[in-house]
Amino acid sequence: MKNLLILALFIFGTSFAFSQKYGYIDSDYILNKMPDYSEAKTKLDKLAERWTKEIEERMELVTRKKADYAREEVLLPDEEKTNRLTELTRLETETLEMQKLRFGVKGDYFSKRQELIKPIQDKVYDAMQKVASKRNYSFVFDKANQSNLVYADSKYDLSDEVLKELDIK
Repeated sequence: MKNLLILALFIFGTSFAFSQKYGYIDSDYILNKMPDYSEAKTKLDKLAERWTKEIEERMELVTRKKADYAREEVLLPDEEKTNRLTELTRLETETLEMQKLRFGVKGDYFSKRQELIKPIQDKVYDAMQKVASKRNYSFVFDKANQSNLVYADSKYDLSDEVLKELDIK
């Protein structure tokens, strides 16, 4: 009886495993073929570059003012020292706040990325779902976002089919 149960479980388990179909996409490959994505990425990169330059200029200003203060500190009256240190602290705090505002977790970069890139990623996801459901795939992995994916046979790559679904050649 026990052997019969084990045999039944083995047959059921192997038939279950063989009935599932697996595939993968390479979202980087797909996105790089999409003109919308290239445009959005360029816009985002330009914003990030501009914001980075603004922050670096502020940091340079703080560094210069600190160096000036260090050179002049011995000659300054106590009240002026206090005023300069307060000003330096304020500038440094403002610079760090600007950096956080632009590149923080809920900063401008994140928001702009959501606005520009997420709709394109959603299109890819929707197209991938259509392809997967047409071909009855149980699982579809993203090769670009799988740090532990060691090997993937190209015959299971659905990327070109997703591009066709998106009407991209």
